[in-house]
Amino acid sequence: MVPTSYFLTLSAVLFGLGVVAFVFKRNILTIFMSIELMLNAVNLAFVTFSRSLGLLQGQVFVFFVIVVAAAEAAVGLAIIILIHRNRGTLNVEKVDSLKN
Repeated sequence: MVPTSYFLTLSAVLFGLGVVAFVFKRNILTIFMSIELMLNAVNLAFVTFSRSLGLLQGQVFVFFVIVVAAAEAAVGLAIIILIHRNRGTLNVEKVDSLKN
């Protein structure tokens, strides 16, 4: 049996990598992927606590987070594609205005 601390350490490392990518990357798609990585890290922590405590509430909450992440992915990717078609770039510094 794998100790709980291993899963929580992995979750913290994944979340930290997501935060670093979110702060330092300038591509919208990379920022979007880093947000998804942070959501999955939080899901891993919820499942770890749920399993260690023997309760199902954490796993149910993970289900709702996955549903919200899927909806966010669909809408977010549609917006990213639209921005790329209109602007021709995915650089955050060049896509800072809502005007054409």
